[in-house]
Amino acid sequence: MIFLYRKWLSRLKFIVMFVFLTYALYHVMSFVGDWIQPLDKYHQPSGKSVKVFSHNGIQENESIADRLKLFYWYGE
Repeated sequence: MIFLYRKWLSRLKFIVMFVFLTYALYHVMSFVGDWIQPLDKYHQPSGKSVKVFSHNGIQENESIADRLKLFYWYGE
């Protein structure tokens, strides 16, 4: 049986480079994602902006239909 060492060596180099470049690209994308993401995305808004999400969910006097009407009325 004949083993072509140069062929296997070139395949091994390709696999090693592919794994290394994939690993490097993953870390670069992770760094860019952390860099772009805001520090505290759940902070209170400032100025005239209003925080529309309530942690309590739906209030006692509010039905799903009312919330849906407001949603379509404001066009959000």
